[in-house]
Amino acid sequence: MRTTRVVRRFAVTTGAALLALTGAAGAAADDDDKPEEVTEAGTSFRTATALRIDQEATAEASTGDYLYWAFPVDTGQRATVHATVKLPEAATRHAASTWQVDVYDGLRRRQACRLGTPTKTAAQDAASVSLSCSLRTVRSWSEQWANDPLPGTYYLRLTVTDLKADDLGLPVRAEAKVTATDAGGAQAVDGALAEPLVPGAGSDKQQTAAAVEPEDGWSGGWWSSRWLWTAAGGVLAALAGVGGYALTRGSGRPARVPQGM
Repeated sequence: MRTTRVVRRFAVTTGAALLALTGAAGAAADDDDKPEEVTEAGTSFRTATALRIDQEATAEASTGDYLYWAFPVDTGQRATVHATVKLPEAATRHAASTWQVDVYDGLRRRQACRLGTPTKTAAQDAASVSLSCSLRTVRSWSEQWANDPLPGTYYLRLTVTDLKADDLGLPVRAEAKVTATDAGGAQAVDGALAEPLVPGAGSDKQQTAAAVEPEDGWSGGWWSSRWLWTAAGGVLAALAGVGGYALTRGSGRPARVPQGM
């Protein structure tokens, strides 16, 4: 019975330690300083303004302009882009307008939205229009023929797609932000890219300003929370074996049985 109590106590201690490690990681992320606001946007892929996760961006533009921001997304992350357009005064507009956000990966392949409202029509008297697009989980590796999102630089493009000609050139104010969550080990896959998909990767040319990377660098692609839970499962299995042995081994040779029997 004493052995059983020791096994149970060790199992509880192991579980508490795992939970403490998870909580400490979350607290460290919450304590990070809020990044400074970006006050401009690019007008093409090559001139896209670098934007970090959770960093707010604003830009003064004219209706009809294409606005580009570039941001990094690493393995296991689910990114969501948010964009809000402050429209001109209703008295200066002549009709409704339709706005859209598009997201492209490092190979400039357009990525589909899992959730969100990437396209929205604003009425003539609307003061603003808000858009969003949640991407699929970024994988560490993929087949060449697949269109899976891979770690690297992503591009957010904001523009108006349907507008009356008389409203072209009116001043607008755009706001953008990218958030990301960790999908966890359930979404992890084996394999890794040789290099993240960023501008200039694999060449001797100088990278553009859009080649931004996460603050703590790119992950190698091999680590995920599956390793933690696999190790915990191994420890618990060993404890279960010790406990089972302690319960079934008995008290030894009975005193009434002669030696040598």
